[in-house]
Amino acid sequence: MPFGPPPSSERTLRAPAAHLADLAPYDPKYLPARVLLSANESPWGLTESVRACVLAALADREFNRYPDPLAADLRAQIATYCGVRAEQVLIGNGGDELIFDLLLAWGTGGRRLLIAPPSFGSYEIFARLTDTEVIEVARRADKSVDEQTLLARLGEGDIDLLMLASPNNPTGECLSCDFVERLLAASDAPVLLDQAYLEFADPVYDASPLLARHDNLVLLRTFSKAFGLAGIRLGYLLANPAVIHELVKVRQPYSVDSFSTLIGSAVLADLDALDERVATTRLERERVAGELARLPDARVYPSEANFLLVSFPGAAVIWQRLYEDHGVLVRDFSHSPGLEGCLRISIGTPEENDLLLEAMRKVVEAPV
Repeated sequence: MPFGPPPSSERTLRAPAAHLADLAPYDPKYLPARVLLSANESPWGLTESVRACVLAALADREFNRYPDPLAADLRAQIATYCGVRAEQVLIGNGGDELIFDLLLAWGTGGRRLLIAPPSFGSYEIFARLTDTEVIEVARRADKSVDEQTLLARLGEGDIDLLMLASPNNPTGECLSCDFVERLLAASDAPVLLDQAYLEFADPVYDASPLLARHDNLVLLRTFSKAFGLAGIRLGYLLANPAVIHELVKVRQPYSVDSFSTLIGSAVLADLDALDERVATTRLERERVAGELARLPDARVYPSEANFLLVSFPGAAVIWQRLYEDHGVLVRDFSHSPGLEGCLRISIGTPEENDLLLEAMRKVVEAPV
């Protein structure tokens, strides 16, 4: 006999939580393409040495057992890589989980999150999921943070959490460590500095030395970008142990699986390959930026990440023609608030970038 009352055509599903009523599911805009330059992924897969290391380690891994909840071995490796103590590291199922955990711990119930859009969309989405009020300080016309207005708003004392990205996605610019330190001194609220793209940036933007002086600093990092593990879902944050303690209360106990930590450990042991790929990406970023800037009416915004934000008249049409006529997929932000007329273009391999530039010239310079 089935459980519960018999089905009824008159019975309707109970409504979900009221704060979800107008929330649309996140759409990553995934489409198949010949050249994928839309998601800021690394264009390179595992090196042969990492692949061999992973395959050898699989033989000894007991997948019938639950993983170490805090992934102690990988946690120690990350601490060494970042120059911090292991108790300052927390690993998550991608950076998204850790952003969500911060909102569970310091948001919810109408508490306030401060952001500076346009930025990473998950901040606002996860705030709405956790019933956290979002306070916005819009960026200037050149996409830079309005530092004085942001400091003043934070200093009012009613902000419970601040989230900023450096390098910022999708605009590409970094915040100076001097400004970050002023933010940290302006409030006791946790300040999340999302540095998912830090490996591609000038080392002067690494804010980890500030951890020793400010208990409210939280740095978010990931294996998805420079390390080329977007398909694994492995992120981490660096913070004061007191912050880590609160986050452990709300995180899923086994959110990071044994296979992900195995691969994460293997790529951390192959930093020479990381350095080579990052150096290539930086060189290609400058080359692609220079070539795009030569196109009629194009504006290329400065970037410290593995992508470029570029504005064009008729950007949506350019996006469509790139994809439909040439099989090149970039990200269309042309109808997003603060990003009108903009496309975000990930940096691929030199060969992929050549295909992009060839297609872009044909699309932009061809008569309509």
